[in-house]
Amino acid sequence: MKINGVYIEDTYAEAFDMRATRVIITGPDETWANHAANAFTGFATSVIGCGVEGGIETQLPAAETPDGRPGVACLLFAVSSKDLGKQVSNRVGQAVLTAPGSAIYSGIEGERQVPMGSQIRFFGDGYQASKVVDGVRYWRVPVMDGEFICQESTGMVSAVGGGNLIFSARSHRQALDAAADAVAAMKQESGVIMPFPGGVVRSGSKVGSQYKALMASSNDAYCPTLRGVSPRSELGPEVGAVLEIVVNGLTPDHVARAMRSGIQAITGRGSEQGVLTVTAGNYGGKLGKHHFHLREVMA
Repeated sequence: MKINGVYIEDTYAEAFDMRATRVIITGPDETWANHAANAFTGFATSVIGCGVEGGIETQLPAAETPDGRPGVACLLFAVSSKDLGKQVSNRVGQAVLTAPGSAIYSGIEGERQVPMGSQIRFFGDGYQASKVVDGVRYWRVPVMDGEFICQESTGMVSAVGGGNLIFSARSHRQALDAAADAVAAMKQESGVIMPFPGGVVRSGSKVGSQYKALMASSNDAYCPTLRGVSPRSELGPEVGAVLEIVVNGLTPDHVARAMRSGIQAITGRGSEQGVLTVTAGNYGGKLGKHHFHLREVMA
C-alpha cells in the first residue's frame, strides 16, 4: 500500500496484555495540576527499566473533575496487578502528595482495585480522617498547606501495550517533524498514551542480545549507521533516520484508532517532505496475542 507516496509495509504491530488504571489529578490551577501529573507519570517510558509505562491522557476542565478544579487524566500500565499497585502507591506518595494543592481520584471503574489512599493515609500519623460519599471512601491527610484528598483506591482494567509504528525519512529533521505530527494526532484519541519522551522513541529494541545479561538491545535492522554492517539491515541508501512511536491503550480498539491517526499524520506529510516508509515491530507472534495489521488498521 502507498499513501501520498509513502510505502506502508504489509506487516503488523505485535502488542501484549497489560493492566492499567486511570487517575485524575487536580490542583488549585492548571499549572499546579500539571506539575503533579508530570511528576506522577515521570520515568515511566518502559516496563523494562521503569516497572510501569505512563503518561498524560488529557487535560480536564474544572467542570469535568470530581472536585471542580482543573485536572489531568493520567494512565498507568504495568505487566501485572502487583506491579501496578506498587507503582500507583509509590507515585501517589512521592509525586502527588508532595505537590502543593493537589488531590487524586480514580478515573476508571475496574474488575479489581489497586490501593491509593489506603496506603498514603498513614502519612497522617494518626491525624488522617476518612469520609464515605456514595459508597466511595476518601482520605483526608493533613499537610502543611491544608489537606491532601485522596480516593482510597482506583480501578484496574485489562489493557493492551506495545502497539507501535516505525517510520523512516530522508533526514533526521524530516523524521522528527513527521513524528511530532503523528503524536499530536494520536493524542486526540481517548484511552491511549505514547509513553516515551515526546511520544517518540529513537532507541527501538529487539528481543535479546549478544550479552546474556540483556533482555533487549538496539534494533540494528533500523539503525542507519549499521546499514553496511548489520546483516539484518532493512534500510536503503536514502534513509537518514528511523523513529518509532509506541502506543498503549485501554482496549485494542483504542490502540487501532490511535495507530490509524498516526499513520494518517505521517503519510500526510508525504514523500515530498521526505517520509519514505511506515512499518511496525513484531516478533513473529511470540510476544503478544494482539496483532495490529497496518493494512487492516488503515482499512
